Amino acid sequence: MKRLLQNKWFRFGFWALLYLLWVIWLGNYWWLFGLPVIFDIFITRKVKWAFWKKKYKEGEKHNVWLDWLDAIIFAVIVVIPLNIFILQAFRIPSSSMEGTLMTGDYLFVGKLAYGPKLPERPLSIPFVHNTIFGGKSYSDLIKKDYKRLAGFGHVERGDIVVFNFPHGDTVLSKLPMDDYYTMVRFNGREYTERMYGPLITRPVDKEDNYVKRCVAVSGDTLAVVDGTVIVNGDTVDIYPGIQNSYTVITTGTAINPKNLERAGIDDADAWFDASLPGYPALCMTQEAARELSSASYVKECRRNVDVYPPDYPDSYLMLFPFTEDFKWTRDNYGPLYIPAKGDSVALTLENLPLYRRIIDVYEGHDLEVRDSVILIDGVPATHYTFGMDYYFMMGDNRHNSLDSRYWGFVPENHIVGKPRVIWFSKDLNKPFPRNIRWNRILKFV
Repeated sequence: MKRLLQNKWFRFGFWALLYLLWVIWLGNYWWLFGLPVIFDIFITRKVKWAFWKKKYKEGEKHNVWLDWLDAIIFAVIVVIPLNIFILQAFRIPSSSMEGTLMTGDYLFVGKLAYGPKLPERPLSIPFVHNTIFGGKSYSDLIKKDYKRLAGFGHVERGDIVVFNFPHGDTVLSKLPMDDYYTMVRFNGREYTERMYGPLITRPVDKEDNYVKRCVAVSGDTLAVVDGTVIVNGDTVDIYPGIQNSYTVITTGTAINPKNLERAGIDDADAWFDASLPGYPALCMTQEAARELSSASYVKECRRNVDVYPPDYPDSYLMLFPFTEDFKWTRDNYGPLYIPAKGDSVALTLENLPLYRRIIDVYEGHDLEVRDSVILIDGVPATHYTFGMDYYFMMGDNRHNSLDSRYWGFVPENHIVGKPRVIWFSKDLNKPFPRNIRWNRILKFV
């Protein structure tokens, strides 16, 4: 067996077969020109492909810089394909998925779950998503169309999904973390761009990464009734980490932070209002609410439910589809059909706000309304057939999540992958070493 593994023809055959399978998966047969390189590496050895490596004589002192260069090049050669095709590191930046994923969790995102997307901007600085030193980390010199390789499955209802932010195609340079389209709705385009511009435009694969739970897939009909998600007539809020906000009235004083922590409540978001006295919006799970209700220092614990008209800032200018005609709130939303590839809908002036961005931006048609007539690519249209599948995403922290209720559908070409494991986690509100959450390290999602 040892002689077989060291045989040059066996090693060539093994790596050539793996490479050939990768080329078939990739679907680009120009890469077959790489086979002669593999043949030369293992058989003919005419070219010194690792030209930077130095062979040392026995007892010769090693060159530290060359050794470091060798380690760095090896890491780049191995990690870049790994990052593109298999795993990508990701950090949870906000509390929208608490108590399932926590702010400060560092994840490995598996791309094989739904199939990896090939880079649309292949000329890019490795290991950097979209910015470096205040500028772009990629070049627009080479532009590729969207293509996804085969994966192990498709997005399913209930999956936690990492995806490119659908409104991330346009970014304000002075407020890069804010939603440009929301700013325009509240402040007007001219004022927004003058005060917070210039604008930065990004291709799909360079839009910021978000993570939410898919609550409805293409072809579903979704409704949120008094905070409960209902899909195709069935309740789907069965996930243990789901949080809502509660009004908690106490006997007169604030709750001890240790008691909040024991109930799984983030003390950083616990604002005590002495006039209640209590907490007007304490985010927690249903189980934590039951536990807190039984405490002697709590007089009342009731779940907050938004009814129409929604409170500020959840006005119609915040909630998709951003028109007063849809009298929705974050807790009473829909019913809403989630578009599926190949399905056709009748277009009216009333439902056009639901599908405008799909037609105009995601699927690249010229859409306009002229004299109450809907025109697509200059032709009057009474129906539209969708070219992609779409999904509806919501954060598990339902009252502290900017999700599809605020920016609409997530197109299939925005899907990145599925979180697999938390490899590190730290509490941003605590000093080292108490900030390390040891119980979450190497936890599977």
